[in-house]
Amino acid sequence: MKLSPTRSEEPDVNLTPMIDVVFLLLLFFMVSTSFIRESSLKVDLPEATGQALVEQEEAIDIIINSDGVFIVNGISLEQPSKEELAKVLKQVVGDNTDPHIIISADANAEYQNIVTAMDTSQQLGYTRLTLATRQTSKEAE
Repeated sequence: MKLSPTRSEEPDVNLTPMIDVVFLLLLFFMVSTSFIRESSLKVDLPEATGQALVEQEEAIDIIINSDGVFIVNGISLEQPSKEELAKVLKQVVGDNTDPHIIISADANAEYQNIVTAMDTSQQLGYTRLTLATRQTSKEAE
């Protein structure tokens, strides 16, 4: 008796359903992802209605008027360039490696002036920035 080996048929793997599932997952994650523009500047924004910050050390105050005048710890600068502002900040900061900088801008100040102060501080390596706000009274609500 001659037995011939039976040829078994190789299983056929259909990848189409798996590829469909992968594309559906990809589509789901693309749609569910929130697209948030993130800035390269790290800024601590205090709550306007929250508690006042407790001062732990001498902070550097940068006050920006609506006319574009910068006042850095009492030193007045009329529409300074980034280089002038950096020079004064270095002078005021002294030996402190990471000072707490508080930027107080007039409500009518140009946005570019605020960004200039934040950008100059970041380029100097100062990462502890705070934008000052005025607390609103609860009676106004």
